[in-house]
Amino acid sequence: MASPLQMTEMYDNALLGILQHVGNIQDFLQVYFGFLYRKTDFYRLLAAPGDKMGFPPGVAQRMVLKTFQLFEKLAESDRERQRGELRRREESRRVPPAGRELEVTAVEETKESEESEERSAQQVEESSPPGAPASSEGSELTAAGGQAAAAVTTSTEVTQEKFQSDPDSYNGAMRENYSWSQDYTDLEVRVFVPKTVVKGRQVRVDLQTGGMQVCVREGAEERTLMEGEFTHKINTETSLWSLEPGSCVVLSLSKTSEVWWNAVLKGEEEIDINQINRERSMATVDEEEHAVLDRLSFDYHQKLQGKPQSHETKVHDMLKKGWGGRRLALQRAAV
Repeated sequence: MASPLQMTEMYDNALLGILQHVGNIQDFLQVYFGFLYRKTDFYRLLAAPGDKMGFPPGVAQRMVLKTFQLFEKLAESDRERQRGELRRREESRRVPPAGRELEVTAVEETKESEESEERSAQQVEESSPPGAPASSEGSELTAAGGQAAAAVTTSTEVTQEKFQSDPDSYNGAMRENYSWSQDYTDLEVRVFVPKTVVKGRQVRVDLQTGGMQVCVREGAEERTLMEGEFTHKINTETSLWSLEPGSCVVLSLSKTSEVWWNAVLKGEEEIDINQINRERSMATVDEEEHAVLDRLSFDYHQKLQGKPQSHETKVHDMLKKGWGGRRLALQRAAV
């Protein structure tokens, strides 16, 4: 699979001509998105389960954001290379203060948490009669267990139809600690994080071709939120991740092969791919396939109007050309 730069370089001359013609980036973007609006299903929403063209709400926006973030990552890498030795020296000077600041914050958060727990414990002891704490704890544990059991039961009852109505689980599923969605070429996994995780340095993501690991740092400890082996391989060069503070870590994964995944990690609950929308969007069709689809569409409309189709027009042109040459030869012979 070609890299993003290799794919875009192929069209530099055509795109440069458009940019020079319109004169600025804003108008260039309007031309580009206007094309998507007029000639593709990019802005069409899936309104009913039987719809085969378009996207569920929010998916098209995420595609644009993912592409922007991909090249933003490449631009940042370029800037890092240009800074070179100066950047490394600056980082070495900044690391100790950052470490001390993080430790102080962690200690303060730990103290606040401990004080909050002590106050809560005191309130429970004051409001409960003697001998009640044990039974109260037992009832809380029982209630928590009941809620967990109810949650599991509810999750098993969720159908793929409900997953399809949510952009975060479209063609995928909603799991206990993450949700995932997919299209023909890409996969998006949203790993839920605690509300206290608001900075990228609190997260560690390891993406490999065959597996992944997502961890968060809570004080001095590191906790793994998601880890395992992929059901299929990914392209790490074009895959990336980002943090939505206090919400989730978003993994945008590029598939190495155009197949529909039935699960993100091996050993986890699988979905029935026969119940998802396996139609390819026009946005995922390459130039050669697009030309074939355009020709088929042209032939279809020509047939409806009783006009010659593309192959008939081609044969007619060949015969016309051949007959014209023969007639010219006869005219020359007569002279």
